[in-house]
Amino acid sequence: MDQESCERAEAAALPEPEPEPEPTKAQGVGKKRRSKQQRRSSSEGGAGSKKKNGEKEYRLVSYEELPEYMKENEFILNYYRSEWPVLNAALSLFSWHNETINIWTHLVGFMVFLGLTVWHLAQYFPQVAHLIGHLSWPISKVAENVSSNIGDAISGAASFMQANPGLAEAFAGAGVGPTTRWPFFVFLAGAMFCLLSSCACHLLSCHSHRLNLFLIRLDYTGIAVMIVVSFFPPIYYIFQCEPRWQLAYLSAISVAGAGTVYALMSPRLSAAKYRAHRALLFVGMGLSGVVPAVHAAAVNWHEPRRNLTLAYEGAMAASYLIGTAFYLTRVPERWRPGMFDLAGQSHQIFHALVIAGALAHYGAAIVFLRVRDEMGCPAK
Repeated sequence: MDQESCERAEAAALPEPEPEPEPTKAQGVGKKRRSKQQRRSSSEGGAGSKKKNGEKEYRLVSYEELPEYMKENEFILNYYRSEWPVLNAALSLFSWHNETINIWTHLVGFMVFLGLTVWHLAQYFPQVAHLIGHLSWPISKVAENVSSNIGDAISGAASFMQANPGLAEAFAGAGVGPTTRWPFFVFLAGAMFCLLSSCACHLLSCHSHRLNLFLIRLDYTGIAVMIVVSFFPPIYYIFQCEPRWQLAYLSAISVAGAGTVYALMSPRLSAAKYRAHRALLFVGMGLSGVVPAVHAAAVNWHEPRRNLTLAYEGAMAASYLIGTAFYLTRVPERWRPGMFDLAGQSHQIFHALVIAGALAHYGAAIVFLRVRDEMGCPAK
């Protein structure tokens, strides 16, 4: 048998290869998905970025794609910025994502309080007024409107004092003049620090784990500072004629604030699961003001502007407590995850209520300041 005949015989002895089965519909879909994912992964430069014309273009990602340290609210499903460069994160101030409203609410709040500060400095320091006269700041106009509206609310109570001069004379000493303004400006500065640190945190914390942790701690510090400085105008002006109580209350809240900031420096308390513990620390600081508030109401019960200040401070307390409730419960996104990713989420409501509470307290501080300007301390 020649070689060619042997090869034909061996080929005939081999079994016929079995035909490959036709892919099922599910398998076909699975292959298509895998091929799409492979094409996508080949075109992307990592989580939150893709290459375009040789340069990385950073994209918004879902909650599941976030690194663990950025997973704060599982009910916000999409539109996250993840590990962006600082410049890209800063420029996202002008783009739409799930932190846009959080950033702008407190940025606008900061600008309002900056305008109020400039407005009051212009009234107190003629040099500042001269400078503003050469500058056309729209923010100053906003501050002027806010201040004038609060002034209208105070004028009704002030007219009562004019109709009862004997009441003022009972309290006024000789040569009463404008009282010191530093506690009032301390409050304004603390409010601006809180709002600006919050804005920076929401804008830039998407850069890296290290910067995220630093900015979160800065944000917590800003909240504690705002709570502490909110005590300065009422306690200083109400107890200006009783310096022992003034010193005791201001020292107590300052120590409480420092202790809260120290506790919040722990990395453990920065974790999402400790949000309730953090909120309770801040609520505890705020509620510590009940003692001096009751004391102040008792010693000034017959002051004609008592109800006005109580209304302002009540509005402040309600705003902060309701805002904290939204922060803790994460309503309404808890009810419909994904629906409030961009607008209407609990943290945005919390931010708006923080600004409302701060403005209400500003109104009360104006009343305290005017009362002390008019009445001074009783002659001894």
